[in-house]
Amino acid sequence: MLTPVTPEFIERLEANLPPQALRPNAPHYAEDPRGRVTGQVGAVVAPSTTEDVAKIIKLAGEARVGIVPFGGGTGLVRGQVQPDGPTPLILSMERMTAIRGVYPEESVLVAEGGAVLAQIQSAAEEAGLLFPLSYGSEGTARIGGALSVNSGGLNVLRYGTARELCLGLEAVLPDGSIWYGLKRLRKDNTGYDLRHLLMGAEGTLGVITAAALRLFPRPARTATAMIAVTSPEAALTLYARLSEMSGGSVSAFELLSGTGLAFLEEEGFAPRAPFEGVPDWSILVELGTPEAIDPDAVLMAFFEGALESGLAQDGVIAQSGAQRDALWRIREEIPLANKSVGAVASHDISLPLGEVAAFMAETDRKLAEVAPLRINAFGHLGDGNLHYNIFPPKGDPAPDWRHLEAQVTQIVYDGVAERGGSFSAEHGVGRLKVGALETYGDPAKLAAMRAIKSALDPVGIMNPGAVLRAG
Repeated sequence: MLTPVTPEFIERLEANLPPQALRPNAPHYAEDPRGRVTGQVGAVVAPSTTEDVAKIIKLAGEARVGIVPFGGGTGLVRGQVQPDGPTPLILSMERMTAIRGVYPEESVLVAEGGAVLAQIQSAAEEAGLLFPLSYGSEGTARIGGALSVNSGGLNVLRYGTARELCLGLEAVLPDGSIWYGLKRLRKDNTGYDLRHLLMGAEGTLGVITAAALRLFPRPARTATAMIAVTSPEAALTLYARLSEMSGGSVSAFELLSGTGLAFLEEEGFAPRAPFEGVPDWSILVELGTPEAIDPDAVLMAFFEGALESGLAQDGVIAQSGAQRDALWRIREEIPLANKSVGAVASHDISLPLGEVAAFMAETDRKLAEVAPLRINAFGHLGDGNLHYNIFPPKGDPAPDWRHLEAQVTQIVYDGVAERGGSFSAEHGVGRLKVGALETYGDPAKLAAMRAIKSALDPVGIMNPGAVLRAG
């Protein structure tokens, strides 16, 4: 049984840590980005060294106080907020932000767990290389949190998820011991891979304090286009065609729905799709190539072929960096417009590519039988990840329709499971989807996860209630 943070526990922290490690209980440590819950904050610590992280976790274990790791606070499944139970200690990584080393000859960068993604991207760029992990919150999200949820983003198609960008980790385990696994090796077959165990564990098995990250050559040339397509099926056909034409140079292949584009206009956001009207479906694609290949020529040939085959109706190829940025801004502001409209239910799902179109058609039909809801399906089509979000009829406030949330989500998740997909593609499980994991997770996997949690964290202090139900 865990205990809440007490004045006596805070005194022990003060006696063992530098004064600047204790932080004020500021409101942002309790905020859920979607505004649906508020977390509890017993006290906040922000260590500056791995050794101090170890002291904190050891003290918490002795006092049986739960620890909620806090990175950039951008998680969407409540992994960084604990709304109930004994008040926890918030362990913020905001002071562990150093780039410990850049090794251009190895294409490796070592960063502390609190380093912001944009900071890592800039350090890689200064070395003439690319760190490809990229998404809308990259100016706030921290690498430790990104690895802990195995986040995805815009470039998974070409470079993989956060898990695939990590060579080694340094971490503090639930007993306060430090694992010095910060290796810069591509090959290391020395038993169980704790690195992959911690990545995706969402802070329930320890705290990532540093990571050795893979870097890549920067594409010498890029080309970006937004193309109105006739259907999701057409988009999938075009993805296969572009992959073949470009020789594997597709960096991003995003699906956008007409509902999402309409939301931008309804909610007063600046970007507007470069079409005469609002198409039902469009794709945003980007190629990154070496100097010897002209990506604009590839995209032009691809676009012309798409028009001739009747799979596309309209489109534009960016002619400058400013035009490229404008196209990407459309994609990046759709989540902001979604938030402004207010969702009835939001889903981060993945499906085998061959199942995407059929899933959307069937689920759209089933939801239409429930209520006249609006669906904004968009996301990383190239890797099968859709953000399949449900909204109220135009002009209605979302809270008036949230009594349908559980029913809507069950329809979506049942359809995903029937087609061999996942109810969590890139956001993680957190506390929001614990029930879904129990319902749709493989029983053998769940039993193994519980056994691992019990073995490494027998008291249950690490992010209690996230991923696996507390108690």
